[in-house]
Amino acid sequence: MESIIKYLNCGRISKRGDVVDFHVTKFTDITEKIIPFFAKYPIIGVKEENYEDFCKVAELMKEGAHLTEGGLEQIRKIRESMNSFREDAPES
Repeated sequence: MESIIKYLNCGRISKRGDVVDFHVTKFTDITEKIIPFFAKYPIIGVKEENYEDFCKVAELMKEGAHLTEGGLEQIRKIRESMNSFREDAPES
């Protein structure tokens, strides 16, 4: 994980027991480093659709949609269909 931070020049890690999380909170790091990285090296598998939704939300925020009630509602709807809430999500 440390090498990912060094390669992308952003983010931080946190540990919870055996789990290591990678966090990026700076919006420009997300739009200028994380999204382009995964555009070049696509996610394959069950997380691909979640990544596509993540990109949709980032684009909405880039356009300022998160500053309006209608835009926030769009973002909420996308979020509600991500990860384990996705209709075709595999059962754990």
